[in-house]
Amino acid sequence: MEKIAVIDLGSNSVRMVLANVLEGGYFVVFDELKETVRLSDDLEKDGYLKPVRITQAIKTLKMFRQLCDANNIEKIYAYATAAVRRAKNQKSFLDEVAVTSGIKLKVLSAEEETNLVYLGVVNSLDVSKGLIMEMGGGSTHLIYYCRKHLQYSETLPFGTISFIEKFADFKPEERAEKIYEFMTEKLKEIPWLSEVDPDAKFIGVGGVFRNLGKISRMYKKYPFNMAHNYVVSTSDFNSIYDSIKGLELDKTMKIKGLSSDRADIFPSALASMKAVIDFMNFENVTICGAGLREGVMFKHALPSVQDKPISDVLGHSLLTTVKYFDENLKHAEQVYNLSIQLFKQLKVLHKLPRQYVKVLRTASMLHDTGNRIKFYDHQKHSFYVICNSNLYGISHKDILLAAFVASLHRKSELLKTEFAKYREMFTDEDVDAMIKLGIILRIAESFDRSMSGAITAITCDVLGGSVIMKTESETDCTLEIKDALSCSGEFKKAFNKNLEIL
Repeated sequence: MEKIAVIDLGSNSVRMVLANVLEGGYFVVFDELKETVRLSDDLEKDGYLKPVRITQAIKTLKMFRQLCDANNIEKIYAYATAAVRRAKNQKSFLDEVAVTSGIKLKVLSAEEETNLVYLGVVNSLDVSKGLIMEMGGGSTHLIYYCRKHLQYSETLPFGTISFIEKFADFKPEERAEKIYEFMTEKLKEIPWLSEVDPDAKFIGVGGVFRNLGKISRMYKKYPFNMAHNYVVSTSDFNSIYDSIKGLELDKTMKIKGLSSDRADIFPSALASMKAVIDFMNFENVTICGAGLREGVMFKHALPSVQDKPISDVLGHSLLTTVKYFDENLKHAEQVYNLSIQLFKQLKVLHKLPRQYVKVLRTASMLHDTGNRIKFYDHQKHSFYVICNSNLYGISHKDILLAAFVASLHRKSELLKTEFAKYREMFTDEDVDAMIKLGIILRIAESFDRSMSGAITAITCDVLGGSVIMKTESETDCTLEIKDALSCSGEFKKAFNKNLEIL
């Protein structure tokens, strides 16, 4: 296992993530740090990074280096973006950073930066067409991809801090209107925006979008606290924007969910987002928790993503979790295979649409991850792992459904406290699916109880009041059949059929 660090020195803040790189092209973040340095403050006046900002940046990078050394980091990827890219004293700054901290910063071109942001997004979201907006302190990136191929990108030479400085003389609400008008005019100058597919999703990347998602979740009392792949509707966005755009700084800083170091720039960021939403007639914003840093990690762990993005985003994410929690991969894949066979053969009874296959796949692949915490009641621990592994390529609701299905693979009772917490996210059909998929998973896991792959295929016949499951095996599978029959009562209750296994 290799340890790497990725440092992203932006115009507003500097962030570092530390990650374990696992064999096979997978990575897991195990630590992160963030400091606000405002490197681009007053950069517009004369083009020079200011001494006080340089001092703060260097102090932060030295601290980051200490953490890297303490964790025996083998490779440090350190990148500087818009502020340093534009600075007239770029070279002296880079030299001072290298001498004082031992970190060699690479200044990314706009094209290199957009490419890494794109790699972070396309390999973490199951979205085939999207317009990505990434807002920094000194620049704004718009990136359009279609069928996982990057089509166009545009880097606008202004960002959240730039807007504050450019429209400093206006009161909050008027400033928001000016930024909206300014951004709209700039969008009119980008010819390829007219070629964006009407089905493309609007994807937001960066701290201001994560703050938007956090505020929205708190505003709606959304029970699942996950930033990645959270969707904000246009109506919800407009409500947030209308309530914030006219606030003075002291009131903005009191907004729940908003980081205090972003309070002054957040209304300006919202005005810029609104310009894009209105100009493109988007119905919602998908918040992506992955961006430049994740793009670097994907590229390091799996270099092929530069030419060919991950086609099965969820599958890659599931394997990452399986490997990290040291789950028996052969057993997980066998349970998944048997679960899918049962799902297809019992369709006449459960009548569930194919959309639940993703739920069943996630639950079956990760049903034993809780063993890493403790064997006893490990199904409860698996529930927690699934809910908190920040899985890619799957919706929030499906993550929760998968967690509940996995929690049923040893016992038939739902986790009552957790179910009450998330109940509002599920339809009655979802609850019915949860129970039925839980039984399917339980039988599938029983059919590999010895973890030997004894049962290779299943044929289900529905005859009168019974379901007769015929198993195919080249070895004795008494243990598997006996274990599967232990849930015949729950099977009868859910499917209204007796269970027989041959």
